[in-house]
Formats: sequence, structure tokens, C-alpha cells
Amino acid sequence: MCLFFELYEFFLNTMASRKEGTGSSAASSSSTTGAAGKGKGKGGSGDSAVKQVQIDGLVVLKIIKHYQEEGQGTEVVQGVLLGLVVEDRLEITNCFPFPQHTEDDADFDEVQYQMEMMRSLRHVNIDHLHVGWYQSTYYGSFVTRALLDSQFSYQHAIEESVVLIYDPIKTAQGSLSLKAYRLTPKLMEVCKEKDFSPEALKKGNITFEHMFEEVPIVIKNSHLINVLMWELEKKSAVADKHELLSLASSNHLGKTLQLLMDRVDEMSQDIVKYNTYMRNTSKQQQQKHQYQQRRQQENMQRQSRGEPPLPEEDLSKLFKPHQPPARMDSLLIAGQINTYCQNIKEFTAQNLGKLFMAQALQEYNN
Repeated sequence: MCLFFELYEFFLNTMASRKEGTGSSAASSSSTTGAAGKGKGKGGSGDSAVKQVQIDGLVVLKIIKHYQEEGQGTEVVQGVLLGLVVEDRLEITNCFPFPQHTEDDADFDEVQYQMEMMRSLRHVNIDHLHVGWYQSTYYGSFVTRALLDSQFSYQHAIEESVVLIYDPIKTAQGSLSLKAYRLTPKLMEVCKEKDFSPEALKKGNITFEHMFEEVPIVIKNSHLINVLMWELEKKSAVADKHELLSLASSNHLGKTLQLLMDRVDEMSQDIVKYNTYMRNTSKQQQQKHQYQQRRQQENMQRQSRGEPPLPEEDLSKLFKPHQPPARMDSLLIAGQINTYCQNIKEFTAQNLGKLFMAQALQEYNN
């Protein structure tokens, strides 16, 4: 992902000119679409720049098609989101995938490819402003350090940036799973300082619940597309939807529970490391205190004999402090556990609803 951030030099000038001369609230106009709108810049210290994400239906179909063509199993597909900002609403009107190539394509320049794509879209009068990126996920496993670093780089360069997370496995269960996330202002401040120590995270009041914020999504189609869909629905045969009433649970729940157990094991290992660090620190403090007491007694004895006291020594050199374990990894694991629990809650709620409905129907028939 770090190669893609070189693109910022190409489109940040466009973003800056869109916000120029407006202070904290910027008036923007999209010359690529011919439609003018007013964009809003940075809000207050605790306010998010984007309150809603509006996605064209064509963008959703492109993301789904991208995974169907290139995504296999746990392989993740990613791409660029293009659009514009209208007040506090981020409108995503187009996208294109990150190219995938093998080791044989050593001469392929990814950055040059994306710059050419943006130039081509600009030439044909299509929105070319970079407003974020999208990524597929495997059973909701997306809360990782790589995603955190990538989203921070995007959001630091372009304030309105979002990341769209598409879950193809959950979508195959019968409902579209597409969510937009941004880093919270508190986490952005910590990432800017690059200090992930326990003290810094505690000072910033950073917990796994305060890392990512979900932005509501609205999928919008033009009136012509809505009319076309209505016509196609009239002409199409009625789909067999009886499988949605099946009482048998798929392997989705079992797989999610297995992933949840793996993350819990990782959290347990991190807790053991942190407890070991606390024990070692406490033991070192006791040793330091005993050393100071012995030193003080020796000085008192030397003073009683009329001898000069011993010179002061740097305790930090004698007792080197232990390095605390990285707490950010633990927060990410806790956030991923929370995501798994939410998925299990939704899945079990649907299954329990079908079971209660089947029980009521059986009692009615009897």
C-alpha cells in the first residue's frame, strides 16, 4: 500500500485548490462533472469531516465484480475510490482496482498506472478526485495494523478519506455487506505522534471502541436506472427464495467462531507478556529501592567515621528500564474480537428468528 501514497503529489494539488480561500469551511466545485457543490473542510476538534457516504450503485457493482474476478479464498482485493465532497457528505461516483501482477511483471509501475487512470478519467469528464480506497475481507478479518497504517496515511493526506470494507462471504448469505470506516480524531492524534506506549494510549483515552468510526452508507441510483431495474424485475422470473427459510446453519458460524478463538488465544498471549512486564518492572523497583537503602546506610557509616560520602550514581544505567510491550497490537486484536462478536450476534439472531418462526408455524398447524 505504501507505493500508492506517492499518488498524493498528483491529486493533493487538486484537493487543495478545491478548499483554497475558504478557511475551515471550503466551497468546492467539481470541474470534472460540470456540477457545482459546496464542500466542507475540517470541522471542530471532535467533529468528523464526513457524516454520510453516498455510493453510486455502479461503484458497488464494480467492487463486487472485482472480487468475483480476482478474489480467491483469503486473498484480499483493493482499489481506489473516486468522487467529491458535498458539504458533510462524501459522494463516491467511480472506482478502479489496484492492479495485481506476478513476479514476472517486474517492469510494471503501479504508481504510473494509477496516475494514467486518473488522467484518463479527467479527460473524459469523470470525477477523478481521490476520496479513499476499498478492500475485501475474509469473514470480517480486516482490523489489522496494515489497514490502520494505510487509512492513517490516506486520512492524513486527504481528510475526507474513507475505507470501504466489502465482505463477500456475508453478502453470499443474502444481504449486501458494505461498510465505511474512518479513524477517530483521538487515534489520528496518537498516530501523528507515533507514540503507542501504554501511557500515550491511556492519556489519549484510546480503547478498541475508539479506534474506528463507522460512517452511514447510502446507495443511490439515478431515476433512469431505477426505471430500468423496475422493468427488468417485471420481466424476470420469480426467483426461488425458499432457501432463505432453511433452518440448517451453514459453516459461516463455525468458521467465525474458529477465528474468534484464534484471536482470543492471541489476546491471552499478549496478556501474559504484559503481566510478565509488570512483574519484572515491580521486581526492578524493589531492587532499586534496596540499593538506595544500602547506599544510604553506607554513607551514614562513612559519615560517622568522618569519611566523605560515596559519589552519586546514575540509577538509570544500573537499572535499565524494561521496554513495555506494544499495546496497539492488543487494541487491534480486541477490535477484531469485537467485530467477530458482532457478526456472530447478527448471524445467530437471524437463525433464532427462523427457529422461533418454525416453532410457531408447527404449533399453529397442530
